[in-house]
Amino acid sequence: MNYKEIKLSQNEKHFEFEGQKLWNKTFLNALKFHDPGLAPVEDETGWFHIDCSGNERYKQRYLRVFGYYCNRATVIENIKWFHINENGERVYFENFVWCGNFQENLCTVKDFEKNYFHIDLQGNRIYSENYKYAGDFKDGFACVKKQNGFFVHINSNGKLLNNKEFIDLSVFHKGFATAKDINGWFHVDLQGNELYKERYLFAEPFYNGFALMTNFNGNKLIINEKGIIHSEI
Repeated sequence: MNYKEIKLSQNEKHFEFEGQKLWNKTFLNALKFHDPGLAPVEDETGWFHIDCSGNERYKQRYLRVFGYYCNRATVIENIKWFHINENGERVYFENFVWCGNFQENLCTVKDFEKNYFHIDLQGNRIYSENYKYAGDFKDGFACVKKQNGFFVHINSNGKLLNNKEFIDLSVFHKGFATAKDINGWFHVDLQGNELYKERYLFAEPFYNGFALMTNFNGNKLIINEKGIIHSEI
């Protein structure tokens, strides 16, 4: 059975195929199946992963487990967070106070000194810098918050994409990112250059050349990639 055909029940306590309950199993909690065909579940013994036949993938039990991304899953053992592979084997020895999910074979983690940084699939740091926050990678770039409180973009080698710093920042979407300075939100390109001079209370990413914006009067309007107002809604 293909895991993509298995649906999580509305109460998130069992799984279904074509509307019928599978394996005659009810869990305390369950999450959706992810590639490589494994799902997080909780029963009276704790959290673990099951395969497409409803069988446990390994014997170990955890305080919490999450879905697989890039064949790695975040698990919690007491106060220790780390990743396991698809066979349930621990990938590296280091423990963290929090782990994200792998995206583009890289993952953001937080150590016990409250530092954020990224690791690779083997648990190795990809750079030496410590950040106040580090977000997921998307299309080769991630947002991180420096110790000075400003956000910047880094690439998958941990290098700064440009020398531009912002009060707040998002990942790139189709070559543009939303950014915030002291005057408000706007859009920047890969070099960190503003696309227009106007500033907004809130800015959404561009979709097919247009973005939904909120001005400081609370009005919604749509602009193009040059910042020209297309319509007010």
